[in-house]
Amino acid sequence: MKRREFIAGVGGAAAWSLVARAQQPAMPVIGFLGRATADEFAYLVAAFREGLAEIGYFEGQNVTIEYRWADQRIDRLPALATELVNRQVAVIFTSGGAAPTLAAKAATSTIPIVFAAGSDPIKTGLVASIGRPDRNVTGVSFLATGITSKQLAILRDLVPNAATIAVLVNPNNLEAQAISHDAQEASRALGFEALPQQVSSARDFDSVFERLAERRIGAILMAGDTLFLSSQHQLIALAARHRIPALFEQRESVLAGGLISYGPSAKNAYRSAGIYVSRLLKGAKPSELPIQLPTKYDLVINLKTAKALGLNVPNSMQLLADEVIE
Repeated sequence: MKRREFIAGVGGAAAWSLVARAQQPAMPVIGFLGRATADEFAYLVAAFREGLAEIGYFEGQNVTIEYRWADQRIDRLPALATELVNRQVAVIFTSGGAAPTLAAKAATSTIPIVFAAGSDPIKTGLVASIGRPDRNVTGVSFLATGITSKQLAILRDLVPNAATIAVLVNPNNLEAQAISHDAQEASRALGFEALPQQVSSARDFDSVFERLAERRIGAILMAGDTLFLSSQHQLIALAARHRIPALFEQRESVLAGGLISYGPSAKNAYRSAGIYVSRLLKGAKPSELPIQLPTKYDLVINLKTAKALGLNVPNSMQLLADEVIE
């Protein structure tokens, strides 16, 4: 049956409506590959959606997002990435460090990939160039060069009598070795001992804190990692229970009751990544979108938590802070 005969047979406006809907392109599908869990990263997913919306994409209205979460099990990432490739998504967004991006790269060399990761994108093999990414990968890095030494200096000013400061690092983080090395170099210059502690699972936090409390550790630095970000409430509670000052990388940890944070904003990174995904959906190529690097680092202090720990935050530090929570 010819098209006009079909329209006449079905009848007028209703038939034209059916044909028009059939001719409309299907909504593009974004594959979301996350290392953590949906609950733990809900506020970052919201920031990612904000970035999409800035360019006119709204989930459920003109774009679909297929979520795949690894629940902190890195071994699941390759299979989840393959699922998204088989789903024939238009773009893959990777969340939670270098591992999800490497899994996506191994699964496809044609589907564009956008990452938001706190790791060096060149050292970890995500891209070969910051200014002009190769192949099908681009994204936003919120790794801050030299941030470990700055974070330790802040803890030193906050707890000047601390002889030893522990540095929690996740050995699954491709930056773990560099973080430990930087911490020990910085501590020698600052006049105290840095004690790197490898923790790869939230199940180990209780025993690690008990061990550090027995050693009378002066403070703890939570090196930037998805594991520590997603477990921030547990870590905040343990630091309070053992009365150990702890510095986090993200502002959200201080809003949740942590003592102090210093670092680039993960929320800003995810919003920027959402914008990049939107641009790719509109026809841009990954090679046209240079890797974004952090330009601003925020110092946030919770005076209520400091008081509970018996700490006096120097006025000079409060004046330098971007935000002070009373």
